[in-house]
Amino acid sequence: MTIKSIQKVIKVGSSAGVTIPAKDMNHAGIKPGDEVEITVKKIKSINQPNNDDVITAAQNVLKRYKKDFENLAKR
Repeated sequence: MTIKSIQKVIKVGSSAGVTIPAKDMNHAGIKPGDEVEITVKKIKSINQPNNDDVITAAQNVLKRYKKDFENLAKR
């Protein structure tokens, strides 16, 4: 099972760590002490989404709720 999540790196003593949310651990059957494989990729910021992602999300909302928006515009 693959879990994709964005987590903040936190300070743990003189080291750093990343937590796995409990719901993801439960879903994947992971317990403390289990060995897991991770892939690390630095992202820009979770507060600054990629413009293409925002535009795609907006287009999907408009497409999904097109009739609702049309009905609202008629009121």
